Amino acid sequence: MIYFDSAATTLQKPPAVAAAMQEAMDSMSSPGRGGYPAAMLAAETAFQCRSELAELFGVSDPARVAFTLNATHALNLANKSLVPPGGRVVLSGYEHNAVTRPLTALGAEMAVAEAPLFQEAAVAAAFDRLVTPGTHAVICNHVSNVFGFIQPVEAVAAICRERGIPLIVDASQSAGILPLDLEGLGVAFAAMPGHKGLYGPQGTGVLLCGGERAARPLLEGGTGSLSLQQTMPDFLPDRLEAGTHNMPGIAGLLAGVRYVRQRSGEAICGHERRLALLAAEGLREIPGVRVFSLSGLRDQAGVLSFLPEGRDAEALGDALGEQGIAVRAGFHCAPLAHRSAGTLDTGTVRLSFSDFNTQEEVYRFLTVLRRLLR
Repeated sequence: MIYFDSAATTLQKPPAVAAAMQEAMDSMSSPGRGGYPAAMLAAETAFQCRSELAELFGVSDPARVAFTLNATHALNLANKSLVPPGGRVVLSGYEHNAVTRPLTALGAEMAVAEAPLFQEAAVAAAFDRLVTPGTHAVICNHVSNVFGFIQPVEAVAAICRERGIPLIVDASQSAGILPLDLEGLGVAFAAMPGHKGLYGPQGTGVLLCGGERAARPLLEGGTGSLSLQQTMPDFLPDRLEAGTHNMPGIAGLLAGVRYVRQRSGEAICGHERRLALLAAEGLREIPGVRVFSLSGLRDQAGVLSFLPEGRDAEALGDALGEQGIAVRAGFHCAPLAHRSAGTLDTGTVRLSFSDFNTQEEVYRFLTVLRRLLR
């Protein structure tokens, strides 16, 4: 199978990830639940994973790195820590349902910083207009999961710092490939999955906490700390991590993070963008195919959407799947992004690459696509 759906989850992992997970299953129990070797090894592994994530993303205290089930879990924690019921939020026009559905459940007023695709200055100007007194939070994804659009989080963060409004960054598509300095930018929370650009297993995610805004737990329960107290601890990460940790997942995530740090996010991003550019150039040579990218893939990561004229996107995705090519087709859990790009009626077919894809796979995809479209 040729796998071009890494914006959903990276399927190919570094071999060390599976090995670390198996070792954890064989040798680790629960961190913070005992002083015997299996518990202490789990605690040390969890601490090492927090520490390496903290170093990668500009967090001075590893305790402010909280483990979650996925990015959706992390975004729910961030949203519900900052936004009261009926509160006002400014968000980009490229947000995922993991942002908009929790806000809808809160009855939040959502002001959308609408801007055309791949227009960073227009995005920043829209936020500048909308971030006004009375705004409870600003939310911006770093990279669109549909179009790979790299949004100007640095400019948005500067606006938020100037006006004293907390910023949540959804780093679901950027973690592991683009720099993100939480404390340098003054971000209140950053959410990310473990199973995409960090090459960890499914069922892992991370919430980075900036420290100035109190995080509110979604769950209450055992933490291994302050056991006589009937309220959740007021310190991180325990406050957000009720229940038993996913130690095989955390061990696998640690191995994935170490792969990313050794290889470097810049090198991984460069590889993915070269493949996306190769695919974009090939797609433009096919009559009737609309490609969502700028020349040279400016302002774009290794995620590429396209739409063949007169063809149903999901039917084409299914046809590619039958030929052994895995892509994502439809609306990608992000109707707001499709509204912004003008594809809300059609959806798109999305290619998303990882460090384990090759040029040969792109050429094979283009050959199969040409045959299907004929």
